Amino acid sequence: MTDSIKTEKNSRGPFFDTHAHYNDSAFDDDRDEMINACREAGMAGAVNCGTDVRTSLECIALAEKYDFLYAAAGIHPEEALSYTPGEIDKIRELLKHPKVVAVGETGLDYYYEDGAPKEIQKENFIANIRLAKETAKPVIVHDREAHADTLEILKQEKVPAGGAVFHCYSGSAETAREIISHGWFFSFGGALTFKNARRALEAAAVIPMELLMLETDCPYMAPVPMRGKRNTSANIPFVAEKLAEIKGLGVDRVFEATTANALLFFKIK
Repeated sequence: MTDSIKTEKNSRGPFFDTHAHYNDSAFDDDRDEMINACREAGMAGAVNCGTDVRTSLECIALAEKYDFLYAAAGIHPEEALSYTPGEIDKIRELLKHPKVVAVGETGLDYYYEDGAPKEIQKENFIANIRLAKETAKPVIVHDREAHADTLEILKQEKVPAGGAVFHCYSGSAETAREIISHGWFFSFGGALTFKNARRALEAAAVIPMELLMLETDCPYMAPVPMRGKRNTSANIPFVAEKLAEIKGLGVDRVFEATTANALLFFKIK
């Protein structure tokens, strides 16, 4: 096996990876081997998230190949310049596929100065949210350095409780409390284990277990002690252990709760 599969903690589970990118070129040399190895390591399922029409189609192809993989289709804020009503229509068609369980990932990203203009990002985000409401699917929210505008749009669009998840949540505990008040979900990945993760730790501490899920964002954001390596779903136990420490729970309880939350959120039976 390759990368991070050979770890003692990876025998724990079952766990659900709510945000992965196994269509990424980082997996081109060993994609099938890696997905099967993660399954053997305890992965009950995973949602591969599209960032535009092309990658959404790639995620659907993986979901068709593996019964334990699912897909999300949407337009990422970094791809917002490709947003047009025609592209939204294409995403709408993809959402009809039975293995597509969410819209996304989409949202706002103000980190890069040379990124898509904020107004275009907002238009794209709103269009994706409206697709989610139209199709009764949840929306996977990418929110980077854009907390105020992200919350304003979600509230303006009246996204219902259970209708959104803040992927790789990086906001404050104060912002988390407002999100909690709307009944929206949070997912945490490798960043929760980083040394500079004070804000994430404080936020995770105030979020009730019934709104928490686990993710990788693989191949990115590998947790300590695998940081800097290609990330895979087999690393989720490291994140689960950190969350268990924060919550004062056993790791098995964290696996049980977050997996149940994922199945509920994505309406997977």
